[in-house]
Amino acid sequence: MTRTIWTPTLAWLAAVTAALVLALAAPNESHFLGQLPKLTVKRLDQQHVVLPQELPAPRTLALVAFRSSQREEIRSWIEGLRLDQDDSIAWFKMPVLKDPGSERARSDIESVLLARHPADFDRSRLVPVFTDRDAFIRAAGLPGNEHAWVLVLDREGKVLARAEGRFDQDKAQALRETLLAVRN
Repeated sequence: MTRTIWTPTLAWLAAVTAALVLALAAPNESHFLGQLPKLTVKRLDQQHVVLPQELPAPRTLALVAFRSSQREEIRSWIEGLRLDQDDSIAWFKMPVLKDPGSERARSDIESVLLARHPADFDRSRLVPVFTDRDAFIRAAGLPGNEHAWVLVLDREGKVLARAEGRFDQDKAQALRETLLAVRN
C-alpha cells in the first residue's frame, strides 16, 4: 500500500526535475539564431571597421546579400522600412563576397562597387565582406543564401532576429520590435 501512495509523487517529481533540466540546458535564442564572425572590413567610404564591436548602435540592422541578383530584395527592405528617410534605425548593407584571394582582386571589386554607388551616403552604409561565404552562412546560422537576409545584430555579433527575401510587413514589425527592445 505504501508503494502505491509514493509512486505518483515520485513520478511527478521526476517529471518536474526533467522539465527543469531541459529548460536550463536548452540553447537561448541568440545562440540558436547565429553569431556574426569577427571581421575587420572596410566600408566603401574607405573607413575600416571591426565587426561586430564597431556596429553603429547597440542593435543594428544588417541587410545581407550574397549575389547581385538580390539587390532588389535589399532595396525592398530599404523602401519598406523607409531606412533612407528614418534616422531612428541604424543600418548598413553587407554584400558577402567570395574572397578572391588577392588585394588587387578585392580592389577591382571595390572599384565596381564605387562606380555603382557614387553618393557618400551610400558608400558609408555599404560594407563589403570578402570571406568564405559558406563559413559566414554557418556562423550566422542562416539556412541558405538563395535570398537576401535582414539581420538584427548586437555588438557581440549575436543574431537577435532575421528575415529572408523581400520586404514583408509582418516580418518588418518583428524586426522593428527586436531593434527597439531594451535589454534588462
